[in-house]
Parts: sequence; C-alpha cells; structure tokens
Amino acid sequence: MKNSFGAWLTGTELGRYLLEREQDYFERAVTDAFGYHAVQVGVPEMDCLRGNRIPWQCKAAEAGAVDVRCDPAFLPFETRSLDLLVMPHVLDFTTQPHQVLREADRVLMPEGRLVLTGFNPLSLWGVRRLIQGKESAPWNGNFFTQLRIKDWLALLDLELDDGAFIGYAPPFARQDWLARCDFLEDAGERWWPLAGGVYGIEAVKRQRGMRLITPNWKQPVKKKGALGVVAGNERQRAHRKTETTERDGVSSCQ
Repeated sequence: MKNSFGAWLTGTELGRYLLEREQDYFERAVTDAFGYHAVQVGVPEMDCLRGNRIPWQCKAAEAGAVDVRCDPAFLPFETRSLDLLVMPHVLDFTTQPHQVLREADRVLMPEGRLVLTGFNPLSLWGVRRLIQGKESAPWNGNFFTQLRIKDWLALLDLELDDGAFIGYAPPFARQDWLARCDFLEDAGERWWPLAGGVYGIEAVKRQRGMRLITPNWKQPVKKKGALGVVAGNERQRAHRKTETTERDGVSSCQ
C-alpha cells in the first residue's frame, strides 16, 4: 500500500469526502459478521472494523500505526484462522492482486467474510485519472473494474454475497464544490448505480466439497395398507401350512 494514499485520504478535502463515505459503508458491511478473529489489511487511517463486535481485532499494513506490519500478498496469519477480513483499496495499490486474493482465501475460515473496496474506472473518477495522469495518489492506483474482481473471486472459494458503489459526486478538489453535489449521492444510487467512484464487494468463503448433514427427526410412518398386506400374507402362509399338514396326515393314514 502506498503511504501517499493514506496521506491523501486524510490531508485533502476530496480524500476526507471519500473517507467519510467509505467509513459508513464498512460500518454497514461488517455489522452482522460474527466470529472470533477480525483483521483489517491496509489503510490504517480508516477504521473499517468500527461497526463490528468480534472481540479480537487487528490492523495490518506495510507501514503506519498498525498492530502487524506485513505485505498484503503474504499475510502472517494461520490458514483458516480469520472470520472477517477487510481490505480497503489493497487491490488498487499492489503489484500482486491475484496473490492478495489467494492469501485472503487461505486465511479465511469456511463461511468467513471478505469485504473490500477499490476505485471504479467506469466513473468520473476514472475520467479524471485519464485526463490528469497517474503520477500521484490516488490516481496511480490500479483502478480495476468490479466485474474483473468478481471474476477473480469466482476462481477461488470466495462467493459473491453483496456489492455496492460509493461516492457519486465528481472528484472536485474543493469541499464547497463537493457539498453542492450532495444531491448526487441519492440520485446516483437510484439512477446510475454503477457510476460511483468506489466499488464495494462482500464475499463469503464456501468450502468446496463440504455438505451440512442434519439429523432426520421424522419418525417412519407405518401405512395401514402395508400392515394389511403383511397380515394377509402371514394368514396365507399359516393357512397354507395347515393345509399341507392335513394333506400329510391324510397320506400317512392311507
């Protein structure tokens, strides 16, 4: 993760605009995630686990005020040890996006949740990136489409559960211009939902080959018809046996 992105996020008016909206998104996305271990990878300036109640929480990044310093492509957590993993813009600022997702798949427990965000190139933010160039943050990010990320997730055990778009205002540098575009947040979500500056993805790890087996609490029902047939057969066998005995007795008398 580029250090300059965190500085841009907290040190510019456009960055703070995005930070506020992503905080709201993560708070909604992680509220219902349960378990024992939750980890945020990247962007320590953002508290993505604020709305979650998992008792053990950890922040990890390459630099900054974190609990663990590590490369997102090589996470120092045991296989199948995490119930919740959040990755804000990690795929935007890595040279190994496929490896990052493989690591996420590795460390998550079965039914564990992955929540991530990234810049949407099919938006006004993507247009500005094309116009001004890719030399500074956040425009030097990868800007993958949400569809591409979904395709990568489909190759792993990570099954798409939900998605969203965030930040419909044009990427103006000044707060007063951004404030004038507040109406676009509701209008954009309703009329052009795929044009948000940032996408959010929620995925669940499904363990292939696993099948939940539940006990069969239903008692077998005995059908009256079946009982009649059985009883009838028993009577027929008993009747045939009596007839055979009588014939044998007659034969012996003769």
